Amino acid sequence: MIICIEGPTAAGKSACAIQLALALDTEIISADSRQVFRHLDIGTAKVSKEEQAQVKHHLIDIIEPEESYNAGRFVKDASVIIQGLQDAGKIPIICGGTGLYIRSLLEGLFEHPIIPTSIREGLKEELRERGLAALYQELQELDPDFATRISNSDSQRILRGLEIYRATGKNISAHWAEQSKTSRYQALRILITRERAELYSAINQRINTMLSQGWMAEIEGLLAKGYAWDTPGLKTMGYKEFRPYYEGRDSLEDCAALAAQHHRNYAKRQFTWYRKINFNLTYSPKCFKLSEILRFF
Repeated sequence: MIICIEGPTAAGKSACAIQLALALDTEIISADSRQVFRHLDIGTAKVSKEEQAQVKHHLIDIIEPEESYNAGRFVKDASVIIQGLQDAGKIPIICGGTGLYIRSLLEGLFEHPIIPTSIREGLKEELRERGLAALYQELQELDPDFATRISNSDSQRILRGLEIYRATGKNISAHWAEQSKTSRYQALRILITRERAELYSAINQRINTMLSQGWMAEIEGLLAKGYAWDTPGLKTMGYKEFRPYYEGRDSLEDCAALAAQHHRNYAKRQFTWYRKINFNLTYSPKCFKLSEILRFF
């Protein structure tokens, strides 16, 4: 048995997961595609050092900003940690909003042929010539379901969606539909969510809080360390929006507003993703019922 605590950004997942981990005397495995990066703390809303001292968190701060991470690596890493916790008699808690990571962990990754170098290099050339917006529009036509789940500025996943289609003749959504739905784990899936208006308000408040916590100093520290804007870490949401400010092309206020908008857009895509999942339990953070969950064990 494992527990998956899922939900949109700023819904309050981490606080609920910590409560449950303390009650069950167990540990948390992060399923967040941005919190894997070291040095990216404030902009990814990473759990604090005090919270990590309360409950051990895995798969946080495991790579440098210039490195890449994906669902395949997550499944390998998380599977090892899950086995170790289960061997120790503990119930692993997976917590995060990167739905693809949790889906891949539970259902497995679909197998596909090796992508020919010619396709991969051809797409990179198209990216330079046509631009990312044109490639995203093409992906929307070929795989609208997958396109709605990713950002229109997520070049890595846009290129991935197109290369899978060009190499196999089928889009990623079709591959997933053919994938066996038998879960690798018996999972108690819990959704933490809020009404959309309340969530958007929480996102806006989080942006203001992160600014007051030293978000800009964090970015300046990353740039001072020599990390470039095109590294995987700084290309993520919460960092890329401020590039125009540091390049003198936009105001800090406008960049912060764009970051808030991107977070709200991301939450909207997460709502779409979660509507297709049958969760065992659904709570708002204020109505999280620990006693109800503990009855499962």
